[in-house]
Formats: sequence, structure tokens, C-alpha cells
Amino acid sequence: MEKAEIGLIGLGVMGSNLALNIAEKGNKIAVFNRTPDKTDEFYESAGDLKKQVIPCKTIEEFVEAIRPPRPIIIMIKAGDAVDQQMELLRPHLSKGDIMIDAGNANFRDTQARFDRLKDTDLTFIGMGVSGGEEGARHGPSIMVGGTEDSWKRVEKVLTSIAAKYDNAPCVAWLGNDGAGHFVKTIHNGIEYADMQMIAEIYGILRDGLKLDAAEISEIFGKWNKGRLNSYLIEITEKVLSAKDPSTGSAMPDVILDKAGQKGTGKWSVIEAQNLGVAATAIEAAVAARILSSQKDERVAAEKLFGLPALAAGNVDKKTLIDDLENALLAAKIGAYAQGFAVMSAASKEFNWSLPMPTIAKIWRAGCIIRSQFLDEITSAFTKDPDVANLIVTPAFSKLVNETDGALRRVVSYAALSGLPVPALASALGYFDSYRRSRGTANLIQAQRDFFGAHGFDRVDGKDIHHGPWGSGASAAH
Repeated sequence: MEKAEIGLIGLGVMGSNLALNIAEKGNKIAVFNRTPDKTDEFYESAGDLKKQVIPCKTIEEFVEAIRPPRPIIIMIKAGDAVDQQMELLRPHLSKGDIMIDAGNANFRDTQARFDRLKDTDLTFIGMGVSGGEEGARHGPSIMVGGTEDSWKRVEKVLTSIAAKYDNAPCVAWLGNDGAGHFVKTIHNGIEYADMQMIAEIYGILRDGLKLDAAEISEIFGKWNKGRLNSYLIEITEKVLSAKDPSTGSAMPDVILDKAGQKGTGKWSVIEAQNLGVAATAIEAAVAARILSSQKDERVAAEKLFGLPALAAGNVDKKTLIDDLENALLAAKIGAYAQGFAVMSAASKEFNWSLPMPTIAKIWRAGCIIRSQFLDEITSAFTKDPDVANLIVTPAFSKLVNETDGALRRVVSYAALSGLPVPALASALGYFDSYRRSRGTANLIQAQRDFFGAHGFDRVDGKDIHHGPWGSGASAAH
């Protein structure tokens, strides 16, 4: 019997869709699920693709069905379950076989798995997959971390199943060990910020301008035809226009305002802070989700404090809506700039040589944050791969200058009206801090030296690193 080109363990929604995608693109695939009935169910539902699928009931049968060196995708819940599955697989594998974690793994777990396998004949790939169920089935964006040899073994299959942008596959080998999962984590961090900013704009339209969901949907639909064109703007238009079958109300109006999260946003924030990179928009988005989950406390607080009145004065509706469009663009630039800055720092820290233009390219289709201006990001990093920050490149500095005023006006209006815009405000604060040559950290350094004798550098370069604080200063901290 012809052997499979690749194997997949875990036939949940994502695993099943990815397996069908692999089969549909002409690759023979062996599949296994710890529940045999699930394997049977998947095989029976495969229809015309059955001829490309080898359903297996035991691990031994599964491993034997794959052409060596065997690439095996593990598509199960991230964490301990992956380690347990790896341990079950290991006794049955041979030299050069590759275990591939395609879940939303913490890249540090991926690095640990590489370390555990380094003295064996086996290897590992940490593979970020973006695009959700639809992407898995019809073409995701794929971020691969592992050895170059293991990448070459799976390149043909992964290239065939990836999303295409102008016929270019949205998949790339990004470096060793945890590189792929790290890039996927930062992708998700940017996604958190993008979604939060869109929600804040929606809040101003709903609570500030008192527009209904259908009217707001129309605005997002118009924006999607311009510079904000992106998957998230597109689906925002659609969810705002959808009706609840049971009540006839707009769907967003019947959904409880408590956002879930699975950890990748939090990991993005933690790693940004570990690397000493400001990622304030991502931090604000994660904090906003946490606050959203505290529904009972928010209800009690509103009863106690009430809500501020909307900003006084005549607000021209059209002018504000135009400002909202430009403010969202400005803030999105800040979020992407922060995400790429985190990846740049990680590339140096972990010796990955992350290819920034390539990352922008493979995010142009298949993934959740795909957008029109990823083309511009690709171009900016192609011209200057080592640029310190995206916002100082010619194209994006021009955009920031064009949209900065709108962001400033929107944040001001929201603050005066008591409308929460933590991510938009953080983007504005980031711009204002980044472009100010003389900040206020000199006072912080003086305070640190006063209470802890931490020292400081002087603007005149003199070799004097402590202040004349006298006996009032404490050296204990």
C-alpha cells in the first residue's frame, strides 16, 4: 500500500479541517485519534477525499503508514496533553522522524521540547497556524520553527495547503526551535489589540453617536473599501448586520459583554516585558478583556458612580466618523509597530534571524490579522530589514503624520465623554513618548537615586552619578 506523506493525530474541528485540506491538495495522509470512533466518523465524512486518507486504529498502525522520515502533526489541546502524546509516540518512531505541534503553544514549551529531544535521533517542529477553522480547511497562514532539514521534509505539503496571496504561499520557515510559535504568539497579541481598538471605535459610535448596529455596520463596510481594508473590519461589518434568529435583534445587542481569552495575548505581554519592549496597545487589550470579565463589579460600579455626560458642544457626526476611521488606522499602525518590535528583539535574544518582510508576507492571507497594509509593512521591511521601528519608515511616518490629529481628537472626545478607549489611548501615548527626545524619566532617575542610590547618567557626560540629596536620602531599597 502507498504510504502517507504525513500523519496527523487529533481529529477535533481544527485537526479534521487541516487533514481534509492536506488530502484535498493531493497529499496522502494517515490519521489517528485516541477515540477510534472519531477516526471512523472522520473517514466516513471525507467523501471523495477518502482515497487520500489512511485511517488508523492503533499508534503502531499509524506510524507504519507514514513514509520515513515521518512528519506527524499533533493537533490536540496545548500543554501537558502534547507532552503525553509525544511520550506515547516516541517508542514507535525512528531516526529523523518529526513530531509537529500545530497548536497554540507557548514558545517556551516548544523550546523545552526541542531540548528534551536534542540527544535523540528525533526532531520537532513548533508550527503556528492562523486562520481558525476556515483557514485550517481552505488555507491558513503557517509559521514554522525547527531545523532546516525538518522544514525541507514538510515544505511541499505545507506549501500546498497554505493560503495564497497573489499565488505566493503564506508559509515560511522562520528559524529554529520556538521561532514559529513565538511569531504566532505575537500575531495573536496584535490580533488582541486590533480587535480591542475596533471594539472601542464601535463603542464611540454606539454610545457616543447613539447609532444602531445596522448603521455602524454600514460605516465599517465603507471603511473596508478603503485603507482599513482587512479581515477583522470585514467580519465586524457582517456581525453587526446579523440578526438573532430568536429575537430579531442585532446579534451584538444580545451578546454578553464578557470577552474570553486563551492565553496568547497574555504571553505576548509577558515576553514583551521580558525583552524590554513597550507593547502598550497589546497590554491595554489584554487588560480590557480582564476587565470585561468582571461584569458584576462593573454593574455595581455604574450604580455607585453613574456615567459621565457626553462631551459638551456640537459634535459634527460626519467629522467624528471621519476622525474615527483615521484614528483606527493610526492606532493599528502603533499595534503592528509594537508587535514587530517585540519580534525584532526576540530574534536577537534567541538567535533566530526572524525575517520581518517574510513574516509580513505570510500574514497577508489566511490569518486573522490579514489586512491591506501588510503589503506596505512588507515593502517597508524589505527596504530596511533592520529599521528600529516601523513608524519611522518613510511610508508609515507619513501615515502617522496624516492620522495623528484624528487619533488625538478621538481620544480627547472619548476621555471627556467617559467612553473607555484604553487601546486607542495607549497607542497615542506610545506615539507621544516615542517621538519626544526629552522625556520625564530624568525625574524618575533622581527619585531612584534618592531612595535607593541607584545612580544616573548626566546630560553633560560628567562622571558624577549621584545627587546631593544629603542625609535625607536612604540607601536602602
